[in-house]
Amino acid sequence: MVVTILTTYLITIEIGKLHTRRDIFLKENKATLSRDEKKAYREIIKAKQKKLLILCLFVDLGILAVLKYTNFAISNANAVLRLFHSQEISFMDLALPMGISFYTFQTVGYLVDVYRGKYLPEKNLGKLALFVSFFPQLIQGPISRFDDLSKTLFAEHSFDGRNVTFGLQRILWGFFKKLVIADRILVAVNTITKDPENYQGIFVFIGMLFYAVQLYADFTGGIDITIGIAQVFGIKVQENFQRPFFSKSITEYWRRWHITMGTWFRDYVFYPISISSPMLKLSKTSRTKLGEKIGKRVPVYLSSITVWFATGIWHGASWNFIVWGLMNCFVIIVSQEFEPFYSKFHNRFNLRGTYGFRLFQVMRTFLLMCSIRILDCYRDVGTSFKMFGTMFTKWRFSDVFQGALLDLGLEKSDYYVLAIGVVILVMFSLKQRSGNVWEKMENGPLLLRYAINIVLLISVITLGAYGIGYDSNQFIYNQF
Repeated sequence: MVVTILTTYLITIEIGKLHTRRDIFLKENKATLSRDEKKAYREIIKAKQKKLLILCLFVDLGILAVLKYTNFAISNANAVLRLFHSQEISFMDLALPMGISFYTFQTVGYLVDVYRGKYLPEKNLGKLALFVSFFPQLIQGPISRFDDLSKTLFAEHSFDGRNVTFGLQRILWGFFKKLVIADRILVAVNTITKDPENYQGIFVFIGMLFYAVQLYADFTGGIDITIGIAQVFGIKVQENFQRPFFSKSITEYWRRWHITMGTWFRDYVFYPISISSPMLKLSKTSRTKLGEKIGKRVPVYLSSITVWFATGIWHGASWNFIVWGLMNCFVIIVSQEFEPFYSKFHNRFNLRGTYGFRLFQVMRTFLLMCSIRILDCYRDVGTSFKMFGTMFTKWRFSDVFQGALLDLGLEKSDYYVLAIGVVILVMFSLKQRSGNVWEKMENGPLLLRYAINIVLLISVITLGAYGIGYDSNQFIYNQF
């Protein structure tokens, strides 16, 4: 982290100096320089800045690549070497720094924004270091932008009881989701996914539904704690979720789930690739040789595939995450290609605005995402597809009514707690559609507000699934 901060600080300062030198030179010589001379000078400065940008990206992303992906590269190389009966490469014993994916992406976003001239570089090393290492969001996000976070991160703060109250309530709500729901249902998810030979068919379906609940409660719970901690200090951190399970398409889902990651890949990977010189040349060639209709899709889809490949491998250095990313991309592209057929269907049957069809879209999107996420559940591509297939070949629905659910490590009381917890989650999400729940509570009866917080606190203390020796499970996104 220190190397990342220092490298980024020094190089962005140099990029900023070049911005300033360009502006001063063009201003002083405005009357004497021709339009072509001004353009040539800008290109000279831009070339110098680009070299500095590439150098900094090489260092920042290089650290991430070496520490996170070296053994993945070695394992793939060894798979090839085994085909030729050659000596295999030894794995490296590298420690992965906590939060490296998040603080690296946050730093790269700052670097690129300075390069683009969105804002001037931060000249105070301590402030830049604080931005990169801000502790609540270090291990699982959100991935903040410098111009957003710096507004409150560097500002002077006095004690604000309202911020403290809202922040502590948000933290408590996060712990409820994490300890009462996510860590409780984790037991059943592990039982199913760790024993694929015995738990197939209907259990795979149950496992993917349970994992959706676990992942949502775990990840959003962690984000709630992050945002709550920051709010106690008077610091505003971006929201990272917006009721994703109410999405009517996968495209919409990814606009609502892990929002800061999605916008990061859009702004710093998709757009730069799609408008790069090689891609523009490919676009021109594709339109000439393949026709306007197909040619214009080639650069967009290639950029999308690149983004989703990067999204997958960012989540983990293994093939299951890469395939998971590409599966998301495949469904999105197919949906876009079939859009004209959807429009014709809706023009004929006029179902688009009906409540029943919207409900169908939400359920369809939820099940699609659960199905793709099987690759995350089993962490092996072959096993994931095999288990998905058993849902159609070894269903045996009767197993559920023969007490099999009680063999997953959960008792009846656990299922009651989970059912109540999920209902509360859904009600909370529905309530959020009309505004901030915590602000609504502030305007409500004082007794009700205290009662809700006390019930949440007691639930976390008495119903939290802390594990053997009171060792709670880490947040899922820590590993990414």
